[in-house]
Amino acid sequence: MVPRVVFTPQLARFVGPVDAVQADAATLGEALAAAFARHPRLRGYVLDDQGALRVNVAVFVDGQRRTALDDTLVPASTVHVLQALSGG
Repeated sequence: MVPRVVFTPQLARFVGPVDAVQADAATLGEALAAAFARHPRLRGYVLDDQGALRVNVAVFVDGQRRTALDDTLVPASTVHVLQALSGG
């Protein structure tokens, strides 16, 4: 079993269909890098110019909100990437 990265359908509006990615990764950053290797257009929607998570993107690892790319994963981890809600 390896960590799995899942992108919500809302991101497909910008980059086309995105399937889940199995990633042999020890950290959130490594898992996202594996996903970007498969879906390169996602990088610009998920990471800013400095390589940090964009403020309008929410990332959850095993149901817990995460913001640090060096957060560790376990083999059974599931990473969900979605656009954060905003507006007024």
